[in-house]
Amino acid sequence: MLRRILPLARPLTPPLSPSLAGLAERLARRSAIETSDPERRWAAVALILAPDPASLLLIRRAERAGDPWSGQVGLPGGRRGPEDADLVETATRETVEEVGIDLTGAHRLGALDDVAPRTPTLPPIAVRPYVFALPGRPPVRLNPEVASCHWVEVSHLARPGASRLTTVTIRGNSLKVPAFMLEGMVVWGMTERILASFLQAVS
Repeated sequence: MLRRILPLARPLTPPLSPSLAGLAERLARRSAIETSDPERRWAAVALILAPDPASLLLIRRAERAGDPWSGQVGLPGGRRGPEDADLVETATRETVEEVGIDLTGAHRLGALDDVAPRTPTLPPIAVRPYVFALPGRPPVRLNPEVASCHWVEVSHLARPGASRLTTVTIRGNSLKVPAFMLEGMVVWGMTERILASFLQAVS
């Protein structure tokens, strides 16, 4: 499969802090699946990073019939629409729609490695995770597709034992998967892989 190196994060004003600038440089070296791959349907999600303490916004999707990710914990985002110029626009549009946060003025630090489902029964989708930095935690406005949202401290994700194998039940089948266990939330699947990739980038 063809892969390319992601471009550098766009110039930003005011300047990024040294830690965020270093993260942007590391993200610029990540790789991505070509979006022209005709076998894939594309989506994008936003990792929204807010300070004091450094935290990421996670959402719990509403229970919906026919949704393969119904009720799961994930990140704001969704499938690329025909009106989207690129996947950055997909991530920003979906974030506004789902949680009411406008990322157009945020620092876009770059993207993590693209991910795709490992379960053959799921749609042939590829997801590009973009990392955005905000100066604080903005108010949220949830749409009906989102049951709740949660700011999770990065230090909690990184603490020993936060990620471990656990058993989840999907369509009546029990699966043992790596997952983050976070205050009553089990974060697994593509979201777990995205968060693990983010922790690797910030370490």
